[in-house]
Amino acid sequence: MGRPKTNDETVKERLVECATEMLATTPQASVTVRAVATAAGTSTAAVYSLFGGKDGLISAVRDEAVASLFRTVTAVPASADPLADLYELAAAYRRWGREHSHLYSVLFGGVQSFKPSGAPGAIGTGDPVRPLVAAIDRAVTESVLDGEATPIAVSLWVALHGLVTLELAGAFDAPTAESAFRSTIQATLRGWMTPASFHEAFLRRRP
Repeated sequence: MGRPKTNDETVKERLVECATEMLATTPQASVTVRAVATAAGTSTAAVYSLFGGKDGLISAVRDEAVASLFRTVTAVPASADPLADLYELAAAYRRWGREHSHLYSVLFGGVQSFKPSGAPGAIGTGDPVRPLVAAIDRAVTESVLDGEATPIAVSLWVALHGLVTLELAGAFDAPTAESAFRSTIQATLRGWMTPASFHEAFLRRRP
């Protein structure tokens, strides 16, 4: 059987898939055009035809990771409770990382840099941080959180990244991972709550 056409969309997807797995599991220096093409069952010519070379292929992997995460977080519905929305967005991020560990490793493991635009008015359409900043903006506007959207988003992202990275590395068993996620995200959000909203939340929890 001959090799598939170099301009076939299926071949393109397979090359991105193979490159993703290799970038996440092997040293980057070993991820050559020939190695990826061989793993995908096609020729090196397909890589150059579809992506222009190794750099273009790695950029395609990054784009797929960003788009996949964006689809996940934008699928989280908004509610009347901005804190609940932020928690659900954090849960969606964690779920995406667990279900797409190779993409997560490529995007946040140093293979490709991810630099979201921090200014709420300048965030790109496909930026997966946009829904998080929008929810934070709403919480600040409603006097639930106190601070600027960017540093709040960064603190939440730092906590999330540490949790997901440790979980993917096998540092936690399932119950510990679940407990750590819940307590860490809740504590991070509490740290940014206004005194009034914190007091109100405390009163709601009293018997």
